[in-house]
Amino acid sequence: MTNLLNPSQQLILIVDPYSTGCMVAQEITKRGYQIMAIWTKGFSDEMKTHVPVSCRDLTYVDEVQDELHWSLDDLVRAVDQAKDRAARKIGKDDGYYTIVGCIAGGEAGVDMADLLSEKLGVLSNGTKGDFANRRDKRVQQDLVRDAGLRAVRQACGEKFEDVEEFLRSEQFPVVLKPTDSAGSDGVKLCHSFEQAKEHFHHLLTVEAVNGGYNAQVLCQEFLQGKEYVVDHVSRNGVHKTMMVWVYDKRPRNGSQFVYFGMLPIDPTSDEAKVLIPYTRGVLDALGMRHGPSHGEIIITNDGPCLVEMNCRAHGGDGNWTPLARALTGSYCQVDVTANAYLDEEEFHKVPDVPPSPLKAHGLEINLVSYSKGKVKSMPGFDVIKKLPSFVWLSPAVSIGLEVEYTIDLITSPGCCVLMNSDEDVLKKDVDFIRYLEEINGLFVYETKGESLARPNVNTFGLGSLPSGKKSHHKRSSTLDRPGLLRIMSQDRPELRMGLGLRKRMTTVDASREVVVVTDPYSTGCLIVKEVQSRGYKVIVLWTRGFSEEMKKHVPLSCGKMKYFAEVDEADDVGETTRQLYKAAGTLRIVACIAGGEAGVDAADVLSERLLVRTNGAQGVFANRRDKKVQQELLKAAGMRSVRQAAGTEWNDTVESFLKNETYPVVLKPTDSAGSDGVKLCHNYEEAKEHFHALFEIEAVNGGFNTEVLCQEFLRGKEYVVDTVSRDGEHKTCAVWVYDKRAANGAAFVYFGMVPIDTSTQEAKLLINYCNRTLDALKMQNGPSHAEIILTASGPCLVEMNCRAQGGDGNWQQLAQALTGGYSQVEASVDAYLDKKAFSVLPQIPPSPAKAFGQEVILVSYAEGEVLATPGYDVIKKLESFVYLETGVATGSHVEHTVDLVTSVGSVILLHQDEDVVKKDIATIRELEKNNKLFDFVKNSMMMKAVSTLNFQNLSLSNVM
Repeated sequence: MTNLLNPSQQLILIVDPYSTGCMVAQEITKRGYQIMAIWTKGFSDEMKTHVPVSCRDLTYVDEVQDELHWSLDDLVRAVDQAKDRAARKIGKDDGYYTIVGCIAGGEAGVDMADLLSEKLGVLSNGTKGDFANRRDKRVQQDLVRDAGLRAVRQACGEKFEDVEEFLRSEQFPVVLKPTDSAGSDGVKLCHSFEQAKEHFHHLLTVEAVNGGYNAQVLCQEFLQGKEYVVDHVSRNGVHKTMMVWVYDKRPRNGSQFVYFGMLPIDPTSDEAKVLIPYTRGVLDALGMRHGPSHGEIIITNDGPCLVEMNCRAHGGDGNWTPLARALTGSYCQVDVTANAYLDEEEFHKVPDVPPSPLKAHGLEINLVSYSKGKVKSMPGFDVIKKLPSFVWLSPAVSIGLEVEYTIDLITSPGCCVLMNSDEDVLKKDVDFIRYLEEINGLFVYETKGESLARPNVNTFGLGSLPSGKKSHHKRSSTLDRPGLLRIMSQDRPELRMGLGLRKRMTTVDASREVVVVTDPYSTGCLIVKEVQSRGYKVIVLWTRGFSEEMKKHVPLSCGKMKYFAEVDEADDVGETTRQLYKAAGTLRIVACIAGGEAGVDAADVLSERLLVRTNGAQGVFANRRDKKVQQELLKAAGMRSVRQAAGTEWNDTVESFLKNETYPVVLKPTDSAGSDGVKLCHNYEEAKEHFHALFEIEAVNGGFNTEVLCQEFLRGKEYVVDTVSRDGEHKTCAVWVYDKRAANGAAFVYFGMVPIDTSTQEAKLLINYCNRTLDALKMQNGPSHAEIILTASGPCLVEMNCRAQGGDGNWQQLAQALTGGYSQVEASVDAYLDKKAFSVLPQIPPSPAKAFGQEVILVSYAEGEVLATPGYDVIKKLESFVYLETGVATGSHVEHTVDLVTSVGSVILLHQDEDVVKKDIATIRELEKNNKLFDFVKNSMMMKAVSTLNFQNLSLSNVM
């Protein structure tokens, strides 16, 4: 037992004290002992500043820097001189201090602590034989294997030739790491020979985190299984287990190994019963007879296997110490380390293992970010500090810094410790933190323009983009797109319900009549097919500026489109009309229908000229597709409309509106497809920039924008009302609500489109408002697709699309099943060609609906190059599966979904049992959340140990 009569004269050397080593030093000073810091060769000045906040007042009687040219004897002499110098500072004689211990204060100090303690004759693990290199990870595995314990297959060398044979024969992935650096430093999982070779050479050229350079690189098998930590303190070969922990690692954001936290394990559990004796066997094999140790172990299929033994205390700034003391009831590794070196009697009083059950409930949480951006504020951290279980919090970022998607410990935004005597309270707090992460509630980012694009033809790479526009996925287009996956169930009974509804012709011989369809694409092609199925011929009119690529945008369900004739719009309406009559020949033109957004204006003008059913194009109604005009007409009709200003150029009206309107505001072209160029801007500068940008980019339908509309941002749920009209009689075909949520740092990510029961109060309000809107716009004939937000002051139009709902009509079969036999497609043809059939259509869809279902828009929480799509195979087997369409295939590059452009597909679910649909939706969301939709091409990945991350940030940002 150490002499305790005069501890103030007893000196403990701490070699490279940082992180938890400072807490050990502080515990020693609390007991009245003096401490001296020894800094090893190459230990960086930056690392010397890595001091936990709780140890900021730690002082040493002196500090000694081991110089590059010094021998061990030189260092010993310098230490002797330093202790005498320290004595003289307090007026004492030389020899006043007696060195009674030498302890490693961190990973970099282990070797010197062993050498110096042995030289000074104090408690030492020694440096005899192989034990001189016990910190070397290769030597560790060799010693463990020699002791008859499970060890890792490995190869080590200074040159690549030393490990090449191992890398060519070992199954990938493999782990590469320096042999003698801190556990986290440079450790990487490599998935191919080429990656391993590249990282091998990299490790020999970069400086280690503790300073100096790596001399050798270790290549090891990749151990499969749960990873555990076993912390011990030893004296004279007696090993006391301080705590057993398990790492909570999960796949997130495209990474297979994201640390979510560290949880304590009961020492009587089956895992602990295996881990504790194995770890003590490892300590014996390594000659670790004294001091703290931090073992990282994986339980493989054939038992526990050492990852590495850190011959020092558990790191991480010792933030786990309050939790560990609560779990044991009184002590932790820091306290017992001081006992082991200074008080043998107290050491032996410590239990052999922690108590069972543990005295409290708690864990360490590593925070996970599902978004990225520049931090403006950190409200989630303030909320965490108010949780009942809160103990400790350390952000790894601060205001003004960039947050990235968490894919490893380096990109974790921080960690915290929770603890509570009530396990249920602890669980609620953990769940709440995970919820905060999922809704991106940890941070508020500096604002940037956000796309408010709605589902349209290009959402999932299903259509083609105009020249110069870039797709986010490697997708092909239209009928020539072999990479596009479209799968439809053929055996769903719901799809056969009521589909025997008879459709009647408007004339005795429809084969002698022809229908003009302007710019048919997306759902417009389905309308063409429906017209043709009733015996009519179809002439297509392509309007000026409609791109050749957009002409190819044909849903795969339509196959190859065949028309009676195709006509290009002439320079004036008279000539266009003559060309249509010429193309029709002896056939009678009986209808003119818009086949898409770009064809609306032409359909209105030509239907009027052709003397067929029309919405007209007289006066202001010639511009009813103009979003500004729509709002003005609503305002004139005394209806709720959007505050707005528009301009063909930057002018005083636009400037005044943008300077006085409450932000955010919405900017969009007045006459383009609903999704094209729509953006939410959060300040005047962003709005002005986007205003000018809209005049410089090509519209999705071809041509360029001529006017930009600035509008108030409507707050509330967004709905869709699909209607078909004939002679001013409006029939509602479907009411939907967009499922929009915050994800991946974006405020408005589409998760799906859900049908609304028409007997609900919200549906009644929406239908009435929509019908009045159609009247105000003089939309008397044909399909319409209204987007409406239910604000606190009632429904308000976002925009009225004077054509059928888009999205390739992938919703058609769902709509047919919900109504029992019809959708907007069939009803649109009825409105133009079959008065009797239209008259028997219900005013609104039946309530309750005839089936349950919805469109699910797929969201990616990961990014990378797609190797396989196993999630799609799961989706196809769901009980309610009807339809899947996606442009993502092997070789595509997937990004985090932040808008509809970066969504990864659309799924239609449908079933008679609502619970089945809910269960299948939950399955899809789990696939997304756990990154199971795709297998990505694997890149080499850094594998950072929890205990040694974010040194600088942790030391500066701890919050108690």
